[in-house]
Amino acid sequence: MTILEETIFEALQQGDLAAIEAQLDDFLVNGTPDVQYAFAEGCLQLGFMAQADQVFEHLQFLFPEEAQLKIDRAQVQMELGDEDTALDLLMDITEEAPEYPQALLVLADYYQMQGLYEVAEQRLNEALQLLPEEPLLHFAKAELLVEIGRFTEAARLYEELYTQQQTFAGVNLAARLAEVYRAGAAYETALDYYMKALEEDVTADLLFGSAYAAFQTEKYDTAITQLEDLKELDPDYFSAYLLLAQSYGMLEQNDKAYKAIKDGITRDEYDKSLFLYAGKMALKNQLPEEAIQHLQEALALDPEYMEAALVLMSIYAQQERDEDVIALYNDLKRDDFEWTALYPFVAKAHVNLEEYAEAATFYAEAYRDHEEDANFLEEYAYFLLEEGRRDEAKAIVEKLIALDPSDDRYVELQLSLD
Repeated sequence: MTILEETIFEALQQGDLAAIEAQLDDFLVNGTPDVQYAFAEGCLQLGFMAQADQVFEHLQFLFPEEAQLKIDRAQVQMELGDEDTALDLLMDITEEAPEYPQALLVLADYYQMQGLYEVAEQRLNEALQLLPEEPLLHFAKAELLVEIGRFTEAARLYEELYTQQQTFAGVNLAARLAEVYRAGAAYETALDYYMKALEEDVTADLLFGSAYAAFQTEKYDTAITQLEDLKELDPDYFSAYLLLAQSYGMLEQNDKAYKAIKDGITRDEYDKSLFLYAGKMALKNQLPEEAIQHLQEALALDPEYMEAALVLMSIYAQQERDEDVIALYNDLKRDDFEWTALYPFVAKAHVNLEEYAEAATFYAEAYRDHEEDANFLEEYAYFLLEEGRRDEAKAIVEKLIALDPSDDRYVELQLSLD
């Protein structure tokens, strides 16, 4: 290298953009093309896109027919946001050029980023016709297929690559296959690949992915093992705690499940799903007051958290805390949250408090969405009878018999109304 070339490369290594700018014009006039090309690649690695483009533009002027320079400059132009110039450069590369498949690959990547997946696939297929054995093209197509949800086709391409090598372009292919099979709900196969990937590298994401796949295949002990290892590796991997608690819960190890979910809450006090599951586990551990507290915290995070509201109201109803049932409904209503699944609880609470007019209103509202719920219909029928509304009660009983003709209680009730 000349002194000038050494000096500008030293500035590049130091990331001294001002020094690069001061020497760049002189370098373009007096530097050799090979060194200039290497310098442009170095600029790309450091993110000096404008300077890389200036060098590529100069080299393209010197070698106007060089297809590789057109591709290199097109990629820089895309980074700089000048997509029209980039596309013109790529379209200028002839089909006869050895670099044409590479140009097609760059075009496919561009169209994929624009969400034009069909066009991107066409470009990749055209490149594959020219180079059917090129691994990079197979990998690029697999990546595209994953993005558009064609997991089975993507897995086939990754499988072919995996038979040749375990990593490609810095990607652990076993891990990628695990992710693809998991995305496609092929959890057994996903778990196998997760375990293979973990033999090469143990990461938090791989441990969680393997645990999730194990959970989905009802291998709860395996899921627990992976998640306990994950907690040791990264105690702040928040997603691990809910899945760990659920895994213990599926094995009816409710005390461990409750401890795991409470550990999760100490790590992430803003995840409403943790509080919901903590409420459920507290109930299973015969701790209703703690369950209520967890559910109230879930609703504090999200006042319209439907499942938490339903579980909390059902606890109040079981404990005959009728005022609390109505107070909870009123709180939800103040937040403009109306959900008819709660109305049967509210209606029953008003009955218990001898507020029959209010109860009638809620029963009538609930009836529209609970016509197939035998328990509700039976309760509603008896309420109507107590109110002296026999004809309406009889109509409800007829619905009950239609739902379950074999239940003698409904038949006897109908006979008593005739």
